[in-house]
Amino acid sequence: MGSLIFSLTLTILSLVSFSSITIEAQGIKSARLLDLLIRDYTFQSYNNKYYFKTGMLHTVKLPANLSGIGVHTGKFRCGSLRRYGAQLNEFHLGIGVIVHPCVERVMIVRQNLGFNWSSIYYDNYELSGYRLVSPVLGLLAYNAGDDMNFSNPFEVGILADDQNPITIDFSNTTMLINNTMGLIPVCARFEHDGKVTLANQVSPSVCAATGHGHFGLVIESPLMPDRKKVSGWKLAIGSSVGAALGAFLLSLLLIALFVKVKKKARMEEMERRAYEEEALEVTMVGHVRAFTAPGTRTQPHSFCKILDEHNVLVH
Repeated sequence: MGSLIFSLTLTILSLVSFSSITIEAQGIKSARLLDLLIRDYTFQSYNNKYYFKTGMLHTVKLPANLSGIGVHTGKFRCGSLRRYGAQLNEFHLGIGVIVHPCVERVMIVRQNLGFNWSSIYYDNYELSGYRLVSPVLGLLAYNAGDDMNFSNPFEVGILADDQNPITIDFSNTTMLINNTMGLIPVCARFEHDGKVTLANQVSPSVCAATGHGHFGLVIESPLMPDRKKVSGWKLAIGSSVGAALGAFLLSLLLIALFVKVKKKARMEEMERRAYEEEALEVTMVGHVRAFTAPGTRTQPHSFCKILDEHNVLVH
């Protein structure tokens, strides 16, 4: 009996855990929130007994609700990045790259969101007329102190110049380039302010950037529906007009119902009066209409005639 209760308890706990993970995954609708979650799991990966050497990449293990996302991270010295650059999977940081503000050590996080999680960027950014043909790749950086204390993490910038930019190679990523009708993909950079910057590839499947961020390849897709966002004031005006129109139509409906009820009552009153006039004779007394009952008494001359017929002498 005890083992059965224990098994049922484990089953219930596992179902609750699975439900909470599903709810948490469904609740992530913001690209910024996703970055913060990945950052926190990345920091947690450093807070264990293993020591990760500066300049070496390691894989960040994410929970089940973030499955489909690939994350690699590495610690670098600010000065070393500027002198030597670095290679983080698809991202190549050339010589001269600058970290701002220049902390002693920086933690660089590379993301591959896959196609499932890349849809967050399509939903949150204005991409009308385009569609993604590659997963979104992200490159972000955070401060990393010597004491490995990440209690106060903050984001830092990675800057490069046009002569020696950061390059992003999509050739080893899965791309949806079938049925593109010969269209050449262009590079899309997703800015923090919600804007998308488009640029041509510097070479096949390779994009260039002068800073950190999130990147993907897109192609023109005129058949895609227009998903322009409606501004707040337009939405407010539309709601007000819709409410006024609804109130007007409701008023017309109430007036029509009122007229119908009054007309029905009027017809019932006319029918009642007609019935009463049928039952009672109507006579005019001057200019006044009066109801009189039909005569039922025997008239005097008729009575006398009856008596004569029976030879009755009336004095």
